Amino acid sequence: MKKEYSLAEQNKKSGKSHTYSEWEKNVYKNFIEKTRERKNEFTTASFTPVNPLYTPADLQNDYDASIGYPGVFPFTRGIHPTMYRGRFWTMRQYAGFGTAKDSNERYRYLLKQGQSGLSVAFDLPTQIGYDSDDPIAYGEVGKVGVAIDTLADMEILFDQIPLDKVSTSMTINAPAAILLAMYIAVAEKQGVTMNKIIGTIQNDILKEYIARGTYIFPPKPSMRLITDVIEFCAKEVPKWNTISISGYHIREAGSTASQEVGFTLANGIAYVNAAINAGLNVDQFAVRLSFFFNAHNDLLEEVAKYRAARRLWARIMKERFSAQNPKSMMLRFHTQTAGSTLTAQQVDNNIVRVTIQTLAAVLGGTQSLHTNSKDEALALPTEDSVRVALRTQQIVAEESGVTNTIDPLAGSYYVEAMTDKIEKEAKDYIDKIDALGGMIEAIDAGYVQTEIQKSAYKFEKEIEANDRIVVGVNKYKIDEEEPTELLKIDMKVQEEQIKFLIKIKSKRDNIIVKEKLEILKNAAEGKDNLIPFIIDAVKTYASIGEISNTLREVFGEYKENVVI
Repeated sequence: MKKEYSLAEQNKKSGKSHTYSEWEKNVYKNFIEKTRERKNEFTTASFTPVNPLYTPADLQNDYDASIGYPGVFPFTRGIHPTMYRGRFWTMRQYAGFGTAKDSNERYRYLLKQGQSGLSVAFDLPTQIGYDSDDPIAYGEVGKVGVAIDTLADMEILFDQIPLDKVSTSMTINAPAAILLAMYIAVAEKQGVTMNKIIGTIQNDILKEYIARGTYIFPPKPSMRLITDVIEFCAKEVPKWNTISISGYHIREAGSTASQEVGFTLANGIAYVNAAINAGLNVDQFAVRLSFFFNAHNDLLEEVAKYRAARRLWARIMKERFSAQNPKSMMLRFHTQTAGSTLTAQQVDNNIVRVTIQTLAAVLGGTQSLHTNSKDEALALPTEDSVRVALRTQQIVAEESGVTNTIDPLAGSYYVEAMTDKIEKEAKDYIDKIDALGGMIEAIDAGYVQTEIQKSAYKFEKEIEANDRIVVGVNKYKIDEEEPTELLKIDMKVQEEQIKFLIKIKSKRDNIIVKEKLEILKNAAEGKDNLIPFIIDAVKTYASIGEISNTLREVFGEYKENVVI
């Protein structure tokens, strides 16, 4: 029950003082008896009931302990003292398609248009460790991202792109160690030592088991590869973010905002525990952990979500893991606008959706942002639609005014109440996962997948029943012509990629390749850090399929437990 709070200051003109309950009974309810509200119940996109009004009585915590100041614990208002008054977030456009040459041209175009960092999308065979000439890859080469088979492809992908100046994010998980090794080798060929490269690999295998499905190995060896990357980079690649713990795909699968935060941070806890169990001190590696969240349509709920995640992670790192370095407690995150909200109907409406989602990410204090293009519900984005998506970020940054002050929605009774609520609900999920024995055990039990499935089903039922409106889909529909000028990947791309792979394999020293793969296999059977061995194999132009298959021989493949 809402406690009483005097609204006298707000009623000075009338000379009358009200408590909330008096206002609700005598003013609000009397009014809606005569003039009905739009619907019987108002909820967020995550089904949270929304009160008609929020007041100071809805705030549970004092300012210094829970809201505080930017740049200091618990970082509710942002991780940097100046936030966007210092510099804008990194503007990345997630891109990759066809061959390395095709994608290189798109990257150079985007950099000329003002993009400040690269974000690489890989095709499905690359994501699950198969070469383009493998029968299982047929029909998928270059379709949802760029095809990468060997170091030769990576050399073309980053041709004329200075890797000591450009930050690169690579959305790759199961074979993340292999792609990082290739990136290190390309940088070396450019004369850039590995201690100077900057960027991120997603490297988050747990969310693959939960929501996405591009896994290769079982959890235990997968966690070994992740901790090997964390350990190696802590010593050799200090500016590299070794993991991007991703709630994005959890939300895309249908989770609520609180589930996105709770399950993502629970994954983070699992990775921190794994690194500590491998002998690393928390402050050695935690400063290079990063996160990746979704930006959904419910603007104010999303802002609260980011603030709650930042505060909860700071408390986890300080209280649970005894981190001493304030940077170890900072939740640094990349955001991508919600692909699942894009509609094939009336695609121009997607520009508006992406703008709202961009505002949510910025008002929530993101460090990096990708904005989806309007036509991505139909195909890979065209150059024109990518430019509009990038311009959306630039207009918000340069023209909207929301970047002129830090955390401008702080103090909103609604936003602060929602921040508290999401933090509590997320912590409850983490406590439940702890009780099950940790995230791997929770995944094996199907708990996380089941919770997401329930939320996704409820959301879709509301759309089908017209209880939740999607403009252009179940309301405000129009007759439309079939879209034209979509970007389509021709099957010739696959043919070209296979020819190039055969050429590379015929030119390289295959005896050395075989030797390096055998050394890697022996290392995988032991306990050595595998990253130096993978780098050695990559430099001989061993392919991603050959390296992955070598590890498959030792580790085996993961078979999903189907949750019904």
